[in-house]
Amino acid sequence: MSAIMLQGTGSDVGKSVLVAGLCRALVRRGYRVRPFKPQNMSNNAAVTADGGEIGRAQALQAIACGVAPHTDMNPVLLKPQADRTSQLIVHGQVRGTLGSGNFRAARGQLLGAVLESYERLQAQCDIVVVEGAGSPAEINLRAGDIANMGFARAAGVPVVLVGDIDRGGVIAAVVGTRTVIDPEDAAMIRGFLINKFRGDPALFTEGYHQIEALSGWPGMGVVPWLDMVARLPSEDAVVLEKRSFSTDAPLVVACPVLPRISNFDDLDPLKLEPSVDLRMIGPGQPIPAEAALIIIPGSKASIADMRAMGAQGWDIDVRAHHRRGGAVLGICGGYQMLGRTIRDPEGIEGPPAAVDGLGLLDVETVLSNAKTLDAVRGRALEADFRGYEMHMGRTNGPDCARPFALLGERPDGAISRDGRVMGSYVHGLFASTGLRDALLRGLGGQSAGEDYDRSVEDALDQIATSLEVHADIAAMVALAKG
Repeated sequence: MSAIMLQGTGSDVGKSVLVAGLCRALVRRGYRVRPFKPQNMSNNAAVTADGGEIGRAQALQAIACGVAPHTDMNPVLLKPQADRTSQLIVHGQVRGTLGSGNFRAARGQLLGAVLESYERLQAQCDIVVVEGAGSPAEINLRAGDIANMGFARAAGVPVVLVGDIDRGGVIAAVVGTRTVIDPEDAAMIRGFLINKFRGDPALFTEGYHQIEALSGWPGMGVVPWLDMVARLPSEDAVVLEKRSFSTDAPLVVACPVLPRISNFDDLDPLKLEPSVDLRMIGPGQPIPAEAALIIIPGSKASIADMRAMGAQGWDIDVRAHHRRGGAVLGICGGYQMLGRTIRDPEGIEGPPAAVDGLGLLDVETVLSNAKTLDAVRGRALEADFRGYEMHMGRTNGPDCARPFALLGERPDGAISRDGRVMGSYVHGLFASTGLRDALLRGLGGQSAGEDYDRSVEDALDQIATSLEVHADIAAMVALAKG
């Protein structure tokens, strides 16, 4: 019953990818492996085999381990739905909401639930690979911590600290972490990894040894910049600010980046298509008039995001696009926004409220406490697909008589009378090659036919191979085994 934990000098240093790659590398060495993240904060989530939800990164890490995602892999998930409020998910199910005022006290009470999940995973495998959240250097958050050192010390799990050299200042980041954290916390860290190195690693030899001397921790490798990471589903919305897109592909697909955008990895399979110019439209940018398709993505707070659509003028852009004959697809919260109204009489997303939608589908949505979490298979656009539902609310209206999909015998979504506006509650549609091809053909394009799941598996294998070369996996296994 062994474990090792990767923590970071900051957010977005590559912990999730390194955990996934390490999981795959250990599986290839013959170990039974499980991923674990005590506490996650993300609006990108996945449905699990036991009927709950976890962070998207832990679902990817489960794939790297060759096992089905389970709620024990991420026992506490916070899903931000306002600037100071998050939905609290414990063991895969909604437990209520947390505000900034009660966050610290409440999370400390969740350590028991975290350790229960961790112990169950330990009983199933040889090694648990644990991912921290944010950074242990955020010492203002140390009291009541369950995501980093609070968990590591409670469970007795050794830590490897990950620093991101691409953002600069990595020597200060690693050594500074050693300086500011509690000595007993620092004793849990047994080594460091440098991630995202570009160029000749020999140029960093002196800096690497300086970190060892100043921190007292041994180095465990310098991992190069991994281009294949772009082929993996992403969890952190920060990547939306960094994503670059093709400018010469003939088919423009535009997606507004809503303030509470969720499950935006729905669009990742479109990156496989050389004919698609996928453009994520940020605040202050108009939706391009040349778009063949506008996708309104999922949202953790569809009423607030509908208001944001209006504030950005995107509602005008979408309606103008439709008048010009363009196609629109709404997924989950985006589907709700395509209707006439969204009502929240029970105050699910905040104070009870209602808002007018885009009015492109003759449907209305009423939000409710009941949350649908379900893996599904179905047929849409004359193609088979698989995906998952994750939503709160029910949508009804005349356009539902023309469902977007059939999930067995059950209808899903709606299509407008003119056939150019579609909405669905199903996430993950584009991962199915046949449906992706049907959608692109309907827009005058064509799919390259690449298997998205195979692409993800290949990327995980490539990352594991890179870690075998550039990281001291044997030393990490020795640490894990104590």
